[in-house]
Amino acid sequence: MENLKKVYIAGGCFWGMEDLFRVRPGIKDTEVGYLGGINDQPTYENHPGHAEGIELTFDPDETSFRIILDYFFRIHNPTTINRQGNDIGTSYRSAIFFQNDEEKKIAEEVIKVVDDAKKWGGKVATTLEPFTKFWAAEPYHQDYLVRKPNGYTCHSERFGSFL
Repeated sequence: MENLKKVYIAGGCFWGMEDLFRVRPGIKDTEVGYLGGINDQPTYENHPGHAEGIELTFDPDETSFRIILDYFFRIHNPTTINRQGNDIGTSYRSAIFFQNDEEKKIAEEVIKVVDDAKKWGGKVATTLEPFTKFWAAEPYHQDYLVRKPNGYTCHSERFGSFL
C-alpha cells in the first residue's frame, strides 16, 4: 500500500465525480474537497477561489495518471468555463492540479488528444494549476451519492476512451 499515489482534479460538483471514480479500477480511495483558492480552512459557505474537487488515491500498478485523466474528460464537459450543468461559478471550473512537471506534461498531452477528438464540440477550457493544498470538505459532502443515491449530479460517462 505504500506505492499509492494521489491525483487532484476538479470538474464541477464534486459529488458526481467522486461517485463515478470510486468504482474505477485502481482507485483505492476518494475524498471531496476544495482546491486552488485563497483562504485556509475553506468551507462550503466560504471557499473564495477554490474549486470543488476530488483527491483520488490510486495504485499505479493498476491504473495511471493518464488513464485517470482520460476518464475525467469523459465524465464532465471540459469546454465550459466555470460551469458544469446547472452549477455556475469558479467553484465549478474544470481543473487539473498538477504536482510536478511530469503530471503537467501528461495533462497537456491528454488535453491535446481530447481537443483533437472534437467530441465535445468545443475547445478544452480545463485549467492546469499547480497543486498547493487539498482541504477536505465537510463530512456531509463525503460519499454523498452513496448515502443519497438519487441526489443531484451532472456527471455521467459520455464517451469511450480518448486514448
